Amino acid sequence: MTRIAVGGFLHETNTFAPTKATYDDFVHGGGWPAMAHGPDVVKVMRKINVGLAGFVEAAEANGWELVPTISCGASPSAHVTKDAYERIVAEMVGGIAAAGPLDAVYLDLHGAMVTEHLDDGEGEILARVRKVIGKELPLVVSLDLHANVTPEMVEHADALIAYRTYPHVDMADTGRASARHLALMLKTKQRFAKAFRQLPFLIPISWQCTNDQPTKGIYEKLAAVQSDAVPTLSFAPGFPAADFRDCGPSIFAYGKTQADADAAADKLVALIEGHEDDFDGRIFTPDEGVLHAMELARTASKPIIIADTQDNPGAGGDSDTTGMLRALVRNKATRAAHGVIYDPQSARAAHAAGVGATVTLALGGKSGIPGDAPYKEAFVVERLSDGQFVAPGPYYGGRDMDMGPSACLRIGDVRVVVSSHKAQLADQSMYRYVGIEPTEQSILVNKSSVHFRADFEPIAERLLICAAPGAMPADTASLPWTRLRPGIRIKPNGSPFVPTAKSSSTG
Repeated sequence: MTRIAVGGFLHETNTFAPTKATYDDFVHGGGWPAMAHGPDVVKVMRKINVGLAGFVEAAEANGWELVPTISCGASPSAHVTKDAYERIVAEMVGGIAAAGPLDAVYLDLHGAMVTEHLDDGEGEILARVRKVIGKELPLVVSLDLHANVTPEMVEHADALIAYRTYPHVDMADTGRASARHLALMLKTKQRFAKAFRQLPFLIPISWQCTNDQPTKGIYEKLAAVQSDAVPTLSFAPGFPAADFRDCGPSIFAYGKTQADADAAADKLVALIEGHEDDFDGRIFTPDEGVLHAMELARTASKPIIIADTQDNPGAGGDSDTTGMLRALVRNKATRAAHGVIYDPQSARAAHAAGVGATVTLALGGKSGIPGDAPYKEAFVVERLSDGQFVAPGPYYGGRDMDMGPSACLRIGDVRVVVSSHKAQLADQSMYRYVGIEPTEQSILVNKSSVHFRADFEPIAERLLICAAPGAMPADTASLPWTRLRPGIRIKPNGSPFVPTAKSSSTG
């Protein structure tokens, strides 16, 4: 029987964000399943939208024996602590080393992990795995669409295969695609030639959405280029908030010959570079966005939905800034709801006060973001929850969620979801679990950039993007870059990055 060692370790690192990812963050998981070890990995990875779950399903259909090591993920944030990284990688690599005879290894990684001590978290993982398994054993990896792929990752893996949707509704499908590629390698006993290209400009995440052009068309053409000669082809627009050499978009292709792989990669590079002008769009200030939403809501039959994009916990924000809440209240928005503000202290105070009580809180604003502060006001406690629920929408895909003690607070005619754990508001259930019916609101403000669209577009009249203070600027050129590779444009058609003497000396 074919024996495959598997594991998962996912983190998207915003090196400008306020809070690091600790080992406990991976134990809990945030929006990911809680950490699992050994045989429990396969029990957890069932019928959910995660790369490893899709691989497990395909592997069992192929009759493969799986040797699970560890699976974990944590909400995007600043750097992964050295302690967390080394403990998790030691368990993963140790499990592979102790697995006995293997035919291959599959790992579900993100591709944009930066740690306290390593710029390229995944490149180091793959180097350590390769050292254990040797040069001949196949090593296949699924990656997030936002991976900042490095030459080291390409060197150590036989195939890197990235998601093709944002919102990421195809995470499990990417695990299945990884299994197909691995099956092809095992059947033919051949390796594929690799082609890797890094693109010359950063792409802001708000314009990476695959529901819209130009990204939608790029992925349609990518699928058409894939063939028997080039069985695996990926475009990763990258995560443009990691200050290191290899941040940015990339193409990676695997072909029967080097010429096949190179031709496919070069075709896609030309296509994407030709769309540089299109990776841009309108972003509102908080007051502009709320006033425009209120005007649209007068005649709308469905909610107007605003993305609070710069405090997206899916991109490293702490999900606690108050700029959009202030704008809703200041402009006297009605039938409005905002979520999720992460503030365990305020959630505890609401639970202590009880439903119906009025409590004065310093809500949110605790992550130290310039231009933001706690919102000191009186709120009515409308509903309380233990934070346990299922998120059935297409992004979370039926995951069990644990937001900890939570509350629905009201100020004026604005309701706000307050939680004790953070996860991106990408599912309608993240309103319903505290008694807010999203379809009955005039305006919804979601702490998300794009993932919310998978579940909210069907109920939305219009979508707007607002930029209140937060850890993930919508304009990538506004970040204080110091360590990018020289010459990469810091936004579409933007200025090329020029390292200073000081920045080049930092490594």
